[in-house]
Amino acid sequence: MSDPNNAFISRFELPGAAGGPLADISFAIKDVYDVKGHITGAGNPDWARPHDPAAAHAPVLDRLLAAGATCLGKAHTDEIAYSLMGVNAHYGTPLNPAAPARVPGGSSSGSASAVAGGAVDFALGTDTGGSVRLPASFCGISGIRTTHGRIPAEGIVPLAPSFDTVGWFARDLSTMARVASALGIDDAPGTLAQPTLMMPRDLWALATPEVQAALEPSRRALCDIFGPADETPIDEDGLDTWRETFRICQAAEVWAAHGAWVTATRPTFGEDVAGRFSMASKITPEEAEAASAARVSIADRLRETLGDTGLLAIPTSPAPAPLRTDGPKQLDTFRSRALALLCPAGLAGLPQVSLPMATVDGAPVGLSLVGPRDSDATLLELAAQLGTA
Repeated sequence: MSDPNNAFISRFELPGAAGGPLADISFAIKDVYDVKGHITGAGNPDWARPHDPAAAHAPVLDRLLAAGATCLGKAHTDEIAYSLMGVNAHYGTPLNPAAPARVPGGSSSGSASAVAGGAVDFALGTDTGGSVRLPASFCGISGIRTTHGRIPAEGIVPLAPSFDTVGWFARDLSTMARVASALGIDDAPGTLAQPTLMMPRDLWALATPEVQAALEPSRRALCDIFGPADETPIDEDGLDTWRETFRICQAAEVWAAHGAWVTATRPTFGEDVAGRFSMASKITPEEAEAASAARVSIADRLRETLGDTGLLAIPTSPAPAPLRTDGPKQLDTFRSRALALLCPAGLAGLPQVSLPMATVDGAPVGLSLVGPRDSDATLLELAAQLGTA
């Protein structure tokens, strides 16, 4: 099987059950999920080398195969999923089919590339700090970060467990919804039945003027559907504290999960990932404790702001994808900017759907809908309303 977009690290076929609700579609799976008989490589050869082939499928893979979907291979990921750009020093950068001169986004880079390039109908990724949402925006496809803990994370290489979620991409919202149903995601009756639209001006201000202008038709369409938007800032004191809280909390969990392996193995990482692990190793217990307390406060505030009816609409990314020729420092600067928009849902464990709603300089930009916990399926239904407006 050819792979012109370098989306896959390995190609194989696992047929789904005959006659299931997904029997007519195919998918790829990010190489952080266990697939029986295959090594889970997590984007790094030093990780893959000592590991034996998985003894069993990750439970979410079993669910999809039982629903009839056919798996066509493992997709590339950033190293240990600890990046957002999709650049891998060992295996290269998957193509962004929607904007070939630009990066695809990560860490679910291969999954996004496989879907955007038409190699599969949908693809599983994971999202900790934006690893589904940002590639979806960059590649002009839909992607969902599910409510934290709603889909089991067993059989998945962890990054930061209290943030890690299962997510997926597709080119159309009908497929997105079919996958949600096959995975057993059904919201309680009345969830977001009468949404209260929120477009906080401080979050919108994080996007470039060009992105704001490109998404203006979508803003108007949302207001036509759901009524005038509340533009009250999400935090009057600024969002730098939110981003820094996320950075420290994530890094502390990353080091707890992988610090012993890094120390013992001294793996070869790309420059950006190596710097991130080095930073994580220096987080003190006092810093981690303070950030954890701040996270609780931020999450409580955001959940209270949304309540049971709040529908948060924000740009997914501050700008289109960076160029493939940009260096590590440029990419890391973009990553930091993007985290300010991506961290709210992560800090509070909320679901977020990114939709391909516009282009800037010929490259896609996404609009996101964020809802209360366990509003995943309803978010996809509301997204479909926007798509037909």
